[in-house]
Amino acid sequence: MELIDIIGFIAGICTATSLLPQLITTLKQKKAQEVSLFMFIVLLMGNALWIWFGVAKSELPIILTNSFSLLLNIIMLVLKYKYKDNE
Repeated sequence: MELIDIIGFIAGICTATSLLPQLITTLKQKKAQEVSLFMFIVLLMGNALWIWFGVAKSELPIILTNSFSLLLNIIMLVLKYKYKDNE
């Protein structure tokens, strides 16, 4: 693996895991009123496009980290829906 691939993985991991604190807070408080639905829809679209781009370019760091980020965004949207009555 080349250095640029390692940098790509590290950058992607940092970006993808940036959502974890919000996910943890939402799970603990069982509230998601502060979560912007529109923001997560835009993020989902962006992640999906990055995955498509990564597949087209055969770039594993882009594919894997954006797939993980897409999963976290989907989980957050599910929690937003699940806890909508707690708001």
